[in-house]
Amino acid sequence: MDLLSSFPTEDGSVTFWSQAYQESFHSSHGAKNEAEAKFVIPAKIAEKAKTQDQVNILDVCYGLGYNSAAAIAAVFALPETNSQLNIIGLENNLDVPQQAISQGLVDIWEPAIAQILAVAAKSQYAQSANVSLKLLIGDARNTVRQVPSQWADAIFLDPFSPPHCPQLWTVEFIKLLASCLKPDGYLVTYSASAAVRAAMLAAGLQFGSIAPVGRKSPSTIAAFAPTPLPPISDDEAAFLKTRAAIPYRDRTLAATALEILEARQAEQASSNLAPSSSLRKSRK
Repeated sequence: MDLLSSFPTEDGSVTFWSQAYQESFHSSHGAKNEAEAKFVIPAKIAEKAKTQDQVNILDVCYGLGYNSAAAIAAVFALPETNSQLNIIGLENNLDVPQQAISQGLVDIWEPAIAQILAVAAKSQYAQSANVSLKLLIGDARNTVRQVPSQWADAIFLDPFSPPHCPQLWTVEFIKLLASCLKPDGYLVTYSASAAVRAAMLAAGLQFGSIAPVGRKSPSTIAAFAPTPLPPISDDEAAFLKTRAAIPYRDRTLAATALEILEARQAEQASSNLAPSSSLRKSRK
């Protein structure tokens, strides 16, 4: 069982610090702001709700539920919409959303949204007039197989960082996510890792940069061609030609984090690509 402790952020919202992963669930800049700026806005949730009868979201690593809550809030804020918002959340540790509820952390959202999150945390399913939220508990490499093919208008990819949770950043897992994405859907994540972006390319996706929010590095948005995406910088493109871009692999979709990390390190050690350190030195 992971030991969770409160971690206040700069926008007044509170997230958790994970003892097991030695990371916070959100950046110190602001948990609520991050959910909105790095996930909901780039994925154009409100825009889709204005024009579609249904909007489907796959929330990978649901955690405290903030990304899903921000999506619900974006739809609720529309002056007029009959769009149905359907969310499937993948979460390995049900204790996380349950503690978020018991400690009142979701009360930053309006009561109707907090109630949806509370019911889902208790029963793994919540339904309101125009929102359904279903939680699938377990290893996301397995539970993602319950998501229908080409179902998602948006995928929020929000695991712990690649060095700490490589299982959910591999070529093989991202291919599974890509199979869930609609042809015009978006996959968004806070990570700008060259390895993650290379995995997206291997999964048949193209990607672009999301402007930095609360930190120096950008985030990433991916989609199938020919969906227009914002460009990446020359520096970002250069890192894709270094060993940093060697992706994480999990060919059985059952490897441990250590096995995935060691296999990538071995591949990097034998690679003819330049190390990313040489690129960083040349840019100083």
